[in-house]
Amino acid sequence: MFKYLIKIQPLGFLYGSAGGFLSPENLVGRSRAKFPPDSATLSGLFFSENKSNGGARHEELKTNLHIAGAFWAKENSPQFFYVPIPWTKIIDEEKTDEWQIKEDKWVRKNSDLTPQYSWVKINSWNQSANQIKDNKVVEKSPWKFVPMLHPKMKKDERHTVTEDGLFLENAVQMDDDACLIYLSTHELPDGWYRFGGENHLVEINTIPINDNNPILNLLQQPINKTFALITSAVWGSNRLSHRYPQDSSFPTIDKILTDKPIPYRYRSAGSMGRGRYGVSAGSVYVLSESLNKSWWEWQDDWFPNEGYPLKRLGSSLCLPLEINGVN
Repeated sequence: MFKYLIKIQPLGFLYGSAGGFLSPENLVGRSRAKFPPDSATLSGLFFSENKSNGGARHEELKTNLHIAGAFWAKENSPQFFYVPIPWTKIIDEEKTDEWQIKEDKWVRKNSDLTPQYSWVKINSWNQSANQIKDNKVVEKSPWKFVPMLHPKMKKDERHTVTEDGLFLENAVQMDDDACLIYLSTHELPDGWYRFGGENHLVEINTIPINDNNPILNLLQQPINKTFALITSAVWGSNRLSHRYPQDSSFPTIDKILTDKPIPYRYRSAGSMGRGRYGVSAGSVYVLSESLNKSWWEWQDDWFPNEGYPLKRLGSSLCLPLEINGVN
Protein backbone atom coordinates (compact mmCIF):
# COMPACT_ATOMS: atom_id res chain seq x y z
CA MET A 1 0.00 0.00 0.00
CA PHE A 2 1.06 3.61 -0.48
CA LYS A 3 3.25 4.83 2.36
CA TYR A 4 4.21 8.36 1.30
CA LEU A 5 2.88 11.59 -0.13
CA ILE A 6 5.31 13.17 -2.60
CA LYS A 7 4.82 16.93 -2.38
CA ILE A 8 6.06 18.94 -5.36
CA GLN A 9 6.29 22.71 -5.04
CA PRO A 10 7.03 24.49 -8.35
CA LEU A 11 9.68 27.20 -8.23
CA GLY A 12 8.24 29.36 -10.95
CA PHE A 13 6.58 27.96 -14.08
CA LEU A 14 6.05 24.32 -14.98
CA TYR A 15 5.66 22.68 -18.35
CA GLY A 16 2.23 21.91 -19.80
CA SER A 17 1.96 19.63 -22.82
CA ALA A 18 -0.10 20.85 -25.76
CA GLY A 19 -1.43 17.35 -26.32
CA GLY A 20 -1.14 14.77 -29.07
CA PHE A 21 -3.48 15.98 -31.81
CA LEU A 22 -2.98 18.71 -34.39
CA SER A 23 -5.62 21.36 -34.82
CA PRO A 24 -5.62 25.06 -35.66
CA GLU A 25 -5.51 25.80 -31.90
CA ASN A 26 -2.72 23.32 -31.30
CA LEU A 27 -0.43 25.20 -33.67
CA VAL A 28 -0.06 27.82 -30.95
CA GLY A 29 0.28 25.25 -28.19
CA ARG A 30 -3.09 25.55 -26.46
CA SER A 31 -5.18 22.62 -27.74
CA ARG A 32 -5.87 19.76 -25.30
CA ALA A 33 -3.40 21.22 -22.84
CA LYS A 34 -2.22 18.50 -20.47
CA PHE A 35 -1.34 19.20 -16.85
CA PRO A 36 -0.29 18.17 -14.26
CA PRO A 37 2.51 15.72 -15.18
CA ASP A 38 1.32 12.14 -14.78
CA SER A 39 2.81 9.52 -12.47
CA ALA A 40 5.15 8.20 -15.17
CA THR A 41 7.06 11.50 -14.99
CA LEU A 42 7.63 11.07 -11.26
CA SER A 43 8.51 7.39 -11.73
CA GLY A 44 11.28 8.42 -14.12
CA LEU A 45 12.58 10.86 -11.54
CA PHE A 46 12.84 8.03 -8.97
CA PHE A 47 15.00 5.96 -11.32
CA SER A 48 17.09 8.96 -12.38
CA GLU A 49 17.81 9.94 -8.77
CA ASN A 50 18.68 6.35 -7.88
CA LYS A 51 21.06 6.07 -10.86
CA SER A 52 22.87 9.28 -9.91
CA ASN A 53 23.44 7.82 -6.42
CA GLY A 54 24.93 4.50 -7.47
CA GLY A 55 21.83 2.57 -8.52
CA ALA A 56 21.54 0.53 -5.31
CA ARG A 57 17.72 0.57 -5.38
CA HIS A 58 17.21 -0.21 -9.07
CA GLU A 59 15.83 -3.74 -8.72
CA GLU A 60 13.70 -2.78 -5.73
CA LEU A 61 12.18 0.17 -7.61
CA LYS A 62 11.74 -1.85 -10.81
CA THR A 63 9.80 -4.56 -8.97
CA ASN A 64 7.90 -2.76 -6.22
CA LEU A 65 7.61 0.99 -6.93
CA HIS A 66 3.97 2.12 -7.26
CA ILE A 67 3.02 5.76 -7.86
CA ALA A 68 -0.39 7.38 -8.37
CA GLY A 69 -1.48 10.90 -9.20
CA ALA A 70 -1.33 13.67 -9.87
CA PHE A 71 -3.42 15.38 -7.21
CA TRP A 72 -2.90 18.73 -5.53
CA ALA A 73 -3.18 20.36 -2.11
CA LYS A 74 -2.87 23.63 -0.24
CA GLU A 75 0.77 24.07 0.75
CA ASN A 76 0.01 24.13 4.49
CA SER A 77 -2.19 20.97 4.48
CA PRO A 78 -0.76 18.40 2.03
CA GLN A 79 -2.38 15.49 3.91
CA PHE A 80 -5.84 16.71 2.84
CA PHE A 81 -5.19 16.76 -0.87
CA TYR A 82 -7.77 17.22 -3.63
CA VAL A 83 -8.93 14.46 -5.98
CA PRO A 84 -11.23 14.62 -9.04
CA ILE A 85 -14.94 14.90 -8.21
CA PRO A 86 -17.00 11.86 -9.29
CA TRP A 87 -19.07 12.55 -12.40
CA THR A 88 -22.24 11.78 -10.43
CA LYS A 89 -21.83 15.03 -8.45
CA ILE A 90 -22.44 18.31 -10.30
CA ILE A 91 -21.54 21.51 -8.47
CA ASP A 92 -21.58 25.07 -9.77
CA GLU A 93 -21.35 28.45 -8.04
CA GLU A 94 -24.93 28.34 -6.73
CA LYS A 95 -26.54 24.93 -7.21
CA THR A 96 -25.80 21.21 -7.03
CA ASP A 97 -27.21 18.08 -8.59
CA GLU A 98 -26.46 14.35 -8.60
CA TRP A 99 -26.89 11.58 -11.10
CA GLN A 100 -28.82 8.58 -9.80
CA ILE A 101 -30.23 5.40 -11.30
CA LYS A 102 -34.00 5.06 -11.75
CA GLU A 103 -35.66 2.35 -13.80
CA ASP A 104 -32.23 1.19 -14.96
CA LYS A 105 -31.28 4.63 -16.37
CA TRP A 106 -29.05 7.52 -15.33
CA VAL A 107 -31.26 10.48 -14.37
CA ARG A 108 -30.82 13.87 -12.71
CA LYS A 109 -33.13 16.74 -11.75
CA ASN A 110 -31.48 19.66 -13.54
CA SER A 111 -30.13 18.73 -16.96
CA ASP A 112 -29.04 22.33 -17.65
CA LEU A 113 -26.64 22.50 -14.70
CA THR A 114 -22.98 22.21 -15.73
CA PRO A 115 -20.13 21.51 -13.28
CA GLN A 116 -17.85 24.45 -12.48
CA TYR A 117 -15.76 22.68 -9.84
CA SER A 118 -13.62 19.63 -10.53
CA TRP A 119 -11.75 18.84 -7.28
CA VAL A 120 -12.86 17.75 -3.81
CA LYS A 121 -10.87 17.14 -0.60
CA ILE A 122 -10.24 13.43 -0.24
CA ASN A 123 -11.40 13.40 3.39
CA SER A 124 -14.80 14.64 2.14
CA TRP A 125 -15.14 11.96 -0.53
CA ASN A 126 -18.25 10.34 0.93
CA GLN A 127 -20.21 13.57 1.32
CA SER A 128 -23.15 14.45 -0.93
CA ALA A 129 -22.92 17.23 -3.50
CA ASN A 130 -24.85 19.57 -1.16
CA GLN A 131 -22.56 18.78 1.78
CA ILE A 132 -19.46 19.29 -0.34
CA LYS A 133 -20.66 22.73 -1.41
CA ASP A 134 -21.90 23.77 2.05
CA ASN A 135 -18.63 22.69 3.69
CA LYS A 136 -16.56 24.50 1.04
CA VAL A 137 -14.33 21.52 0.32
CA VAL A 138 -14.56 21.86 -3.45
CA GLU A 139 -12.17 23.77 -5.73
CA LYS A 140 -11.34 24.62 -9.32
CA SER A 141 -7.91 23.76 -10.73
CA PRO A 142 -5.23 25.97 -9.08
CA TRP A 143 -3.27 26.57 -12.28
CA LYS A 144 -3.55 28.40 -15.56
CA PHE A 145 -1.82 27.98 -18.89
CA VAL A 146 0.45 30.77 -20.05
CA PRO A 147 2.02 30.71 -23.56
CA MET A 148 5.60 31.97 -23.39
CA LEU A 149 8.12 32.75 -26.11
CA HIS A 150 11.61 31.40 -25.42
CA PRO A 151 14.86 32.07 -27.30
CA LYS A 152 16.58 29.20 -29.09
CA MET A 153 20.25 29.49 -28.19
CA LYS A 154 23.31 28.80 -30.34
CA LYS A 155 25.21 25.66 -29.39
CA ASP A 156 28.56 27.39 -28.93
CA GLU A 157 27.61 30.74 -27.41
CA ARG A 158 24.94 32.45 -25.33
CA HIS A 159 23.20 34.17 -28.23
CA THR A 160 19.93 33.51 -30.01
CA VAL A 161 20.19 31.77 -33.36
CA THR A 162 19.94 34.07 -36.36
CA GLU A 163 16.78 32.52 -37.88
CA ASP A 164 13.75 31.07 -36.12
CA GLY A 165 15.24 32.11 -32.81
CA LEU A 166 12.06 31.89 -30.75
CA PHE A 167 9.85 28.96 -29.83
CA LEU A 168 6.54 28.79 -27.99
CA GLU A 169 6.28 26.96 -24.68
CA ASN A 170 2.94 26.16 -23.07
CA ALA A 171 3.93 27.01 -19.49
CA VAL A 172 1.77 26.53 -16.41
CA GLN A 173 1.52 28.91 -13.48
CA MET A 174 0.25 27.43 -10.20
CA ASP A 175 -1.27 29.40 -7.35
CA ASP A 176 1.36 30.40 -4.81
CA ASP A 177 -0.23 28.32 -2.02
CA ALA A 178 -0.77 25.15 -4.11
CA CYS A 179 1.45 22.10 -4.58
CA LEU A 180 1.22 18.85 -6.53
CA ILE A 181 0.71 15.59 -4.61
CA TYR A 182 1.48 12.02 -5.63
CA LEU A 183 1.01 8.77 -3.70
CA SER A 184 4.06 6.50 -3.53
CA THR A 185 5.21 3.25 -1.98
CA HIS A 186 8.78 4.56 -1.76
CA GLU A 187 10.53 7.63 -0.44
CA LEU A 188 12.26 10.20 -2.65
CA PRO A 189 15.00 12.21 -0.90
CA ASP A 190 13.98 15.79 -0.18
CA GLY A 191 15.59 18.41 -2.38
CA TRP A 192 15.41 20.42 -5.58
CA TYR A 193 14.88 18.54 -8.83
CA ARG A 194 14.36 19.12 -12.53
CA PHE A 195 10.84 17.92 -13.26
CA GLY A 196 8.51 17.73 -16.26
CA GLY A 197 8.88 18.06 -20.01
CA GLU A 198 11.05 21.18 -19.88
CA ASN A 199 12.91 20.23 -16.68
CA HIS A 200 11.61 23.11 -14.61
CA LEU A 201 12.97 23.45 -11.09
CA VAL A 202 10.78 22.15 -8.24
CA GLU A 203 11.18 21.48 -4.53
CA ILE A 204 10.22 17.94 -3.47
CA ASN A 205 9.38 16.70 0.03
CA THR A 206 8.38 13.19 1.07
CA ILE A 207 5.70 12.99 3.76
CA PRO A 208 5.05 9.61 5.50
CA ILE A 209 1.43 8.46 5.73
CA ASN A 210 0.64 7.21 9.23
CA ASP A 211 -0.96 3.77 9.55
CA ASN A 212 -4.00 5.29 11.29
CA ASN A 213 -4.48 8.02 8.68
CA PRO A 214 -8.18 8.05 7.61
CA ILE A 215 -7.12 8.65 4.01
CA LEU A 216 -5.15 5.39 4.04
CA ASN A 217 -8.22 3.64 5.43
CA LEU A 218 -10.29 5.06 2.56
CA LEU A 219 -7.79 3.78 -0.02
CA GLN A 220 -7.95 0.33 1.58
CA GLN A 221 -11.75 0.06 1.48
CA PRO A 222 -12.94 -2.73 -0.83
CA ILE A 223 -14.75 -1.83 -4.04
CA ASN A 224 -18.22 -3.33 -4.06
CA LYS A 225 -20.61 -2.56 -6.92
CA THR A 226 -19.95 1.16 -7.45
CA PHE A 227 -16.73 3.19 -7.66
CA ALA A 228 -15.23 6.31 -9.22
CA LEU A 229 -11.77 6.77 -10.73
CA ILE A 230 -9.44 9.32 -9.16
CA THR A 231 -6.79 8.74 -11.85
CA SER A 232 -7.26 7.96 -15.53
CA ALA A 233 -7.60 4.29 -16.51
CA VAL A 234 -6.00 2.29 -19.31
CA TRP A 235 -7.36 -1.26 -19.45
CA GLY A 236 -6.38 -4.50 -21.15
CA SER A 237 -3.12 -6.20 -22.12
CA ASN A 238 -3.25 -5.67 -25.88
CA ARG A 239 -2.79 -2.54 -27.98
CA LEU A 240 -6.45 -1.65 -28.10
CA SER A 241 -8.20 0.68 -25.69
CA HIS A 242 -11.14 -0.48 -23.57
CA ARG A 243 -13.45 1.13 -21.03
CA TYR A 244 -12.99 -1.71 -18.55
CA PRO A 245 -10.86 -4.87 -18.06
CA GLN A 246 -11.52 -7.55 -20.65
CA ASP A 247 -10.59 -10.42 -18.33
CA SER A 248 -13.47 -12.79 -17.54
CA SER A 249 -12.72 -12.53 -13.81
CA PHE A 250 -13.81 -8.87 -13.80
CA PRO A 251 -17.58 -8.43 -13.17
CA THR A 252 -19.88 -7.29 -15.96
CA ILE A 253 -20.33 -3.52 -16.23
CA ASP A 254 -23.94 -2.40 -15.78
CA LYS A 255 -23.46 1.36 -16.12
CA ILE A 256 -20.67 3.86 -16.86
CA LEU A 257 -20.82 7.62 -16.44
CA THR A 258 -17.81 9.18 -18.14
CA ASP A 259 -16.45 11.83 -20.48
CA LYS A 260 -14.81 11.36 -23.88
CA PRO A 261 -11.57 9.29 -23.91
CA ILE A 262 -8.29 11.04 -23.23
CA PRO A 263 -4.99 10.38 -25.05
CA TYR A 264 -2.46 8.43 -23.03
CA ARG A 265 1.11 7.80 -24.13
CA TYR A 266 3.81 5.77 -22.43
CA ARG A 267 7.16 4.21 -23.26
CA SER A 268 8.03 0.54 -22.89
CA ALA A 269 11.62 -0.66 -22.44
CA GLY A 270 13.10 2.45 -24.06
CA SER A 271 10.99 2.15 -27.23
CA MET A 272 9.06 4.88 -28.98
CA GLY A 273 6.10 6.22 -27.04
CA ARG A 274 3.00 4.08 -27.49
CA GLY A 275 -0.33 5.82 -27.87
CA ARG A 276 -3.51 4.59 -26.23
CA TYR A 277 -6.78 6.07 -25.04
CA GLY A 278 -7.73 6.20 -21.38
CA VAL A 279 -10.90 6.67 -19.35
CA SER A 280 -10.82 10.04 -17.62
CA ALA A 281 -10.56 10.52 -13.86
CA GLY A 282 -13.94 11.09 -12.22
CA SER A 283 -15.62 8.39 -14.31
CA VAL A 284 -18.15 6.27 -12.41
CA TYR A 285 -18.70 2.53 -12.77
CA VAL A 286 -21.62 0.35 -11.67
CA LEU A 287 -20.90 -3.40 -11.61
CA SER A 288 -23.34 -6.28 -11.93
CA GLU A 289 -21.96 -7.88 -8.77
CA SER A 290 -19.71 -6.94 -5.90
CA LEU A 291 -15.97 -7.02 -6.56
CA ASN A 292 -15.08 -6.89 -2.85
CA LYS A 293 -11.45 -5.92 -3.51
CA SER A 294 -9.62 -2.65 -3.03
CA TRP A 295 -7.66 -1.34 -6.02
CA TRP A 296 -4.47 -2.61 -4.40
CA GLU A 297 -5.78 -6.20 -4.65
CA TRP A 298 -6.80 -5.99 -8.31
CA GLN A 299 -5.17 -8.47 -10.67
CA ASP A 300 -2.11 -7.32 -12.61
CA ASP A 301 -3.44 -8.82 -15.84
CA TRP A 302 -6.37 -6.39 -15.80
CA PHE A 303 -3.83 -3.70 -16.77
CA PRO A 304 -1.52 -3.31 -19.77
CA ASN A 305 1.80 -5.01 -19.01
CA GLU A 306 3.74 -4.24 -22.19
CA GLY A 307 7.00 -2.91 -20.78
CA TYR A 308 6.37 -1.19 -17.44
CA PRO A 309 3.08 -2.45 -15.89
CA LEU A 310 0.61 0.42 -15.76
CA LYS A 311 -0.78 -0.62 -12.38
CA ARG A 312 2.55 0.54 -10.94
CA LEU A 313 1.79 3.96 -12.39
CA GLY A 314 -1.54 4.14 -10.58
CA SER A 315 -3.77 3.43 -13.58
CA SER A 316 -7.47 3.38 -12.62
CA LEU A 317 -6.90 4.11 -8.92
CA CYS A 318 -10.44 4.36 -7.56
CA LEU A 319 -12.54 4.76 -4.44
CA PRO A 320 -15.92 3.23 -3.47
CA LEU A 321 -18.89 5.48 -4.17
CA GLU A 322 -22.50 5.54 -3.02
CA ILE A 323 -25.06 6.10 -5.79
CA ASN A 324 -28.79 6.54 -5.28
CA GLY A 325 -30.67 3.66 -6.82
CA VAL A 326 -27.90 1.06 -6.40
CA ASN A 327 -28.13 -1.48 -3.61
